[in-house]
Amino acid sequence: MTDLSSQLLLYIGTAAGLFGIGLYGFIVGPQTLRRILALNIIGAGIFMLMVVLAYRGLAEEAALTLTDPVLHALILTGLVVAVSATAFALALLTRLNQAKSAQCKPDQLRHGQEPEQ
Repeated sequence: MTDLSSQLLLYIGTAAGLFGIGLYGFIVGPQTLRRILALNIIGAGIFMLMVVLAYRGLAEEAALTLTDPVLHALILTGLVVAVSATAFALALLTRLNQAKSAQCKPDQLRHGQEPEQ
C-alpha cells in the first residue's frame, strides 16, 4: 500500500458513514422531504467513494498525483443530475402539498381551474 493508506481508509469510512446515515434516514424518515434529503446524503457518500476510487497512487515526482479522469467526469455529471433531480422532486413535493391543502381534484390542477369551496 502507499503512504496515504490511512487517509484513504478515512475517506472510505467517511463515505460509508454518509451512505449509512442517508440509508437510515431514508428508511426511518416518514416525511417526504426527509427522504429526499436522505437520498442526497446517500449520493454524497457515493460521490465521495468514487473520488477515493479514482485515486491511483503517487507518481514518482511529488508534484504529480495520478487520478482517473473518467471517474471525475462521472462525478461532475452525477452532481448535475443529482441537483436537477432534487429540484424536480422538491417541485413535485410542493405541488403535492398545494393539492392536499386545496383539496381539489387532479383534473382541476391540470386544467388550471380554481378549487371548489
